[in-house]
Amino acid sequence: MDDLQFGTRNKRGDWAPATALRASPIWPPQPARALSWLIGYLWPWNALFLASALLWWRWLIPDEATRRTLDIGWIGPLLVANMMGIALFYGAIEWRWYHRRAQDRRFKYNGRFPAEQPSDVFWFRSQNLDNALRTLLISVPIGTAIEVALLWGYANGWIAQRDWDSHPGQIIALVALAPVIHEAHFFVIHRAIHWGPLYRWVHAVHHNSVNPSPWSSLSMHPVESLAYFGVAAWVLVMAGHPFLAVWFFHLAGFGAVVGHIGFDKLAFGADGRPLMDTSAYAHYLHHKHFDVNYCDNGVLPLDVWTGSWHDGSPEGEARMQERFRRKRERMNTASS
Repeated sequence: MDDLQFGTRNKRGDWAPATALRASPIWPPQPARALSWLIGYLWPWNALFLASALLWWRWLIPDEATRRTLDIGWIGPLLVANMMGIALFYGAIEWRWYHRRAQDRRFKYNGRFPAEQPSDVFWFRSQNLDNALRTLLISVPIGTAIEVALLWGYANGWIAQRDWDSHPGQIIALVALAPVIHEAHFFVIHRAIHWGPLYRWVHAVHHNSVNPSPWSSLSMHPVESLAYFGVAAWVLVMAGHPFLAVWFFHLAGFGAVVGHIGFDKLAFGADGRPLMDTSAYAHYLHHKHFDVNYCDNGVLPLDVWTGSWHDGSPEGEARMQERFRRKRERMNTASS
């Protein structure tokens, strides 16, 4: 499959799609796009993460009586399952497209692979090893601790909840709303940790991966991991169901990979087909340009509303450069 049928490659070998990103049709309303957009929003990623959360709930989360006590007997297996699940999911993508390089550099935004760019900013000068260790030893345990605390709180009646038999509609509505809450939460904390001091002390760890791969997804400073997985704390103001604690972990943990795949399309067959769109470009542009696309490209077009949207087009580039120019002028004026 020739990726130049779908985009262009510059002299550095970086590939970009020919079609500009389109923001959510939710607002202003665009009914003609709504159905196709909704299908793409649900399938495959959100459907996959919901399926994994349901699998965890069915086979790994113990009954309420067990969860009333903080005990290694149920917390340990959940932590191991979360670590193994993330490791296998991220690792499978890394293995096929970054280690074996099954489609070489076709559809790859950055023309180089992280393994080709050793740097002192990473542990052991390896982005892959640094990112994997930070993911599995820092972020996943922190996310699991939040998940466990909420499940424990539900079991002891400290968090308001609804029974599935009596309130199925309300629970389904909250499950459907959770990805939107995750997007809004991520946007707010993401803007916050781009503030100068917080960026230098916290978020710079994640942005060291200018050329992200799946292991970069949860490569974070512990403070960022706490804020990021803290999205699950929104259950404290909902009268929902304990499943929401698990669902938020899967949205944040497994879902983080989407923006860090590094390829626009993934080929699964030996002949380069079929192709799956990754929806990774919006967040790749954030890693590339730093001050755009804080919310990726989900239900709420928050970047459009706040002026930080970059659709990957020359016009989007021009808007970004103009915004940067005005920002420099304000800084120069303030310092003079």
